[in-house]
Amino acid sequence: MSGEPDGNVGDRVADRVGDLGPAILAGDRRALARGITLVESTRDDHRAAATALLAALLPHTGASIRLGITGVPGVGKSTFIETFGQHVIGQGHRMAVLAIDPTSKRSGGSILGDKTRMEELSRNPDAFIRPSPAGETLGGVARRTREAMLLCEAAGFDVILVETVGVGQSETAVADMVDMFLLLLVPGGGDELQGIKRGIMELADLLIVNKADGDLAAAAGRAAGEYAHALQLMPSAYPDWTPEVVQCSALKDRGISDIWDIVGRFQDAREASGGLPERRSGQARAWMWSEIGETLTAEFRSDPAVERRLPALEDAVAAGEITPAQAASALLAAFLGQAEAE
Repeated sequence: MSGEPDGNVGDRVADRVGDLGPAILAGDRRALARGITLVESTRDDHRAAATALLAALLPHTGASIRLGITGVPGVGKSTFIETFGQHVIGQGHRMAVLAIDPTSKRSGGSILGDKTRMEELSRNPDAFIRPSPAGETLGGVARRTREAMLLCEAAGFDVILVETVGVGQSETAVADMVDMFLLLLVPGGGDELQGIKRGIMELADLLIVNKADGDLAAAAGRAAGEYAHALQLMPSAYPDWTPEVVQCSALKDRGISDIWDIVGRFQDAREASGGLPERRSGQARAWMWSEIGETLTAEFRSDPAVERRLPALEDAVAAGEITPAQAASALLAAFLGQAEAE
């Protein structure tokens, strides 16, 4: 999409940053929502304004606890987040939830229903819930979630929770942008344990067996034992932290305070060892390279020379006439302005 006329871009960027920056720092929730909409936009003039806004707010970021959470559909993520959020706010914190909704591959539409699923939390003045479509980004994490997280921190939210689409796609993306990764599980052990990918369990810093109440209480205990045993067979990601397994009932508000206590112990351990600052530095470097990769890909796909050759080469690959490597080489040569590969 084309932006505004070149002569107006500089003035528009200054106006947007001048209006939004101070309002976000003052904790204006409407300004925060506008800021996140700005960073999610793909328009060239909006991207310029978003970059300037983030640069202005960057000194006011980094003081939050960054959490990620995932789990299979039906595990009770929305109920857990609402109960957990209410508890955290009750401890004197302000919490932002960045909920990534699945995007339909057919229509491109997304559900974006998190505020209706977390009705009480969404009405709390110390909570901010922002649903965003996952788009086509690997792992179900919106490309601009990192930037939205910084805006929330600048607005004074000191606990940020990123909810991913769910188990089934790569969860590495969210694990690489948060301090602590939570995996929410259902009672049952056995079959469920077989269904959880080893890679996802290895990412988790805390495994939470939800719905540990009523008829499922005994099953939850057995499941927790199964998961704890499985963790013993996996290497710990950090020398200063061993992943734990806990039980809770988000519906009955049981075990939620214990989970918050564990989050505190995790943060203290990582801070004391210097592991947390080191992790965030590594995440910032990875973020830079991710931006480079995604920007180059966008430039590549929109290049006129690539656009001319792409349909024929895609058809040739699909028909088995040339290898994907040959097609890629030809497209890269076109992009770089080199002689076209045969």
